[in-house]
Amino acid sequence: MTLSKSWVASANSAKHPFPLNNLPYGVFSVDGSEPHCGVAIGDMILDLTLAESDGVIDLDDEPLFDLPFWNPLMEQGPAVWAALRNRLTSLLAEGAQERDAVEPLMVAQADAEMHMPFAVSEYTDFYSGRHHAQNVGTMFRGPENALPPNWPHMPIGYNGRASSVVVSGTEIRRPWGQLKSPDHDRPAFLPSRRFDIELEMGAIVGTPSEGLVSVQEAYDMIFGYVLLNDWSARDIQAWEYQPLGPFQSKATATSISPWIVTKAALEPFRCNTPAREVELLDHLRDCGPMLYDIDLEITMAPRGKQATTIARTNYKQMYFSAAQQLAHHATSGCPMNTGDLLGSGTISGPNKSERGSLLELSWGGKEPLILDSGETRSFIEDGDTLRLSGAAKGHGYTIGFGECTGTVLPALENPYAQ
Repeated sequence: MTLSKSWVASANSAKHPFPLNNLPYGVFSVDGSEPHCGVAIGDMILDLTLAESDGVIDLDDEPLFDLPFWNPLMEQGPAVWAALRNRLTSLLAEGAQERDAVEPLMVAQADAEMHMPFAVSEYTDFYSGRHHAQNVGTMFRGPENALPPNWPHMPIGYNGRASSVVVSGTEIRRPWGQLKSPDHDRPAFLPSRRFDIELEMGAIVGTPSEGLVSVQEAYDMIFGYVLLNDWSARDIQAWEYQPLGPFQSKATATSISPWIVTKAALEPFRCNTPAREVELLDHLRDCGPMLYDIDLEITMAPRGKQATTIARTNYKQMYFSAAQQLAHHATSGCPMNTGDLLGSGTISGPNKSERGSLLELSWGGKEPLILDSGETRSFIEDGDTLRLSGAAKGHGYTIGFGECTGTVLPALENPYAQ
């Protein structure tokens, strides 16, 4: 596999995140117009809504791109997904015969506003990063009891709020909640003081299911991937998580990148999960490489100040793949729906510079970070902008996701104050 050339000149750089090999899917608008489905190619976007209405794209008897989300295509399944990718490749490849019909349907990414790329049906967040789980467990229970006995056997997760999922660039309001200090007898209702991020990947379910699915079937069901930031209020979580786990501490917001990168684009970057400490049960057993070699990065920028890169890691650090998470999710008989979003869990590596949350980077606030601006941070302060980025690199090209950013705003005034 090598870089495929396009007549869109900006797509032909080995470092550009949106070459012809990528073709990620998003939803955009220009100058307040109605949002349309679009495909990123170089610095441009091909308007799929117009391409379909003009007959340039024709995949089904019913329109697939007349609504501002990708769910109608997602539910069609892998054969139609492949047909669209093949058609787009032929239209955008160097020397394409239909260039004259396609070129008027292009808009500059610089002129576009990005929207949620799909309608989120349900949202589940997992806890499948070994290094993250080990770090957090060590902080709270010591290294001997860092991981609970069930952790190596199955993907641990919880059901989140689909309504919390927002597209990159959406501002994030600091949440209120119950906080309980160790030296106080009662909790207090206060804005979160230990607001944090979690660097994750999100897997999007395309085809629905009923009943049990194998890991391979689960892999085939996944439509694509986004960057995901699971904003977390650590102090609210510390008080509420026993006995039933996170609730309000995780309900503030979940940011995703604006472009869905398909499995087909990531195929050359597949890799295996780490070596197993214990043998998995048959329904979760690995059946080939189902993780991806994707470099990930976090930057933090105080208001009006330069950004500092605070962590770099890789998606291949995950202990369980998205396919295993999805197969596990279905074991209860829970139907999986088109548009379900699965958060990977925080992605951290073995070194301090690879930790995917401020909780780990500052070791619970005991080791504050020093930013390039000279300021220090243990957790997020108002006005801080957090940016996640990611790219698979190799074979002479780059597969990017677009940025996943959010700026934290001050908490609202307390409406319950007397």
